[in-house]
Amino acid sequence: MSRTNSLSSLALRKFKKNFWGVFSFCFIVLVALISVFAYVLAPDNSTNANQMHLSIHSKPPGFSVLMLYVPLEKVKEQSFFSKVFLGEKNTATEIPVSSYTVSNGELTYTEYASDGLEGITKTIETDFMDNLPVEKFVKERRFLFGTDKYGRDLLSRILVGARISFSIGFVAVFISLIIGIFFGSIAGYYGGKVDAVVMWLINVTWSIPTLLLVIAITLALGKGFWQVFIAVGLTMWVEVARVVRGQILSVKEMQYVTAARALGFGDFRIIVRHILPNILAPVIVISAANFAAAILIESGLSFLGIGAQPPMASWGAMIKDHYNYIILGKPYLALIPGLCIMSLVMAFMLMGNALRDALDVKT
Repeated sequence: MSRTNSLSSLALRKFKKNFWGVFSFCFIVLVALISVFAYVLAPDNSTNANQMHLSIHSKPPGFSVLMLYVPLEKVKEQSFFSKVFLGEKNTATEIPVSSYTVSNGELTYTEYASDGLEGITKTIETDFMDNLPVEKFVKERRFLFGTDKYGRDLLSRILVGARISFSIGFVAVFISLIIGIFFGSIAGYYGGKVDAVVMWLINVTWSIPTLLLVIAITLALGKGFWQVFIAVGLTMWVEVARVVRGQILSVKEMQYVTAARALGFGDFRIIVRHILPNILAPVIVISAANFAAAILIESGLSFLGIGAQPPMASWGAMIKDHYNYIILGKPYLALIPGLCIMSLVMAFMLMGNALRDALDVKT
């Protein structure tokens, strides 16, 4: 059985030998799956994991409490697709309780109260139970990562927040690739005045601080989910354009390009079908770095309050909400989302380094 010696197969074999590159790739795939199926995995599968219980706010990891579920009336049915990808609409009122009793068709419960306080005791009719055992409506709820300052499940918010951080990387890199490859290609291929105009545009964009430019674009487009994606993508194309321009300048006079011109092929076909496939290696590496940068920029914007807006879960916004808890004895509320950001960014940087080494023809 003969082994193929194409450049792509050689690069793949070199990449497989890089432990940290393969490990980072597997970690990124895992985070991607978590972001897609976040609501399936999250203990709190409500939209944006936004079930608030102020009586159990800021509880430590592993905290558990009895939770009373009182079904709501007239709740619209949701499709399976909507539940999996958009979260489940609240179908019951959740009430943390410390004790409860059932007698004579009434449920008497004492609301949970922390710090040794006594909760309020209330009584409701048991009509909503439909003769089912009370254990169906009162269950022990455990919060593996604890709760945030609003009493929301921190683990569920982390899982749902992964979707924003991961998706902004994809959208921002996609936008930057389209714009960057277009401007870099025409600048490198045609040269002259076209190159001068594109390079002037690149230098002007490059001279503006990235975060400041993103803030300006975000304020112009308005605060919101998709506005942040577009703003980040519009600021990252210059790096792609510079790389593509430099690569095309080095290969446009090579024999295969000259042969394509001699055969009468148009400029568009020469660039798309002949030049770009041969310069993709550095573009792939810069895309991995841009993916990590996009995650950091989105986290910074959310921390400043102009990124993903509440109640949407975002790692950067979670740090903003809880950074003061670092000195109040509950640092995990800010450290957990911070570690998530650091892990994902490091994974993309390590994978980018592994791809650079694998695609380097000199080695």
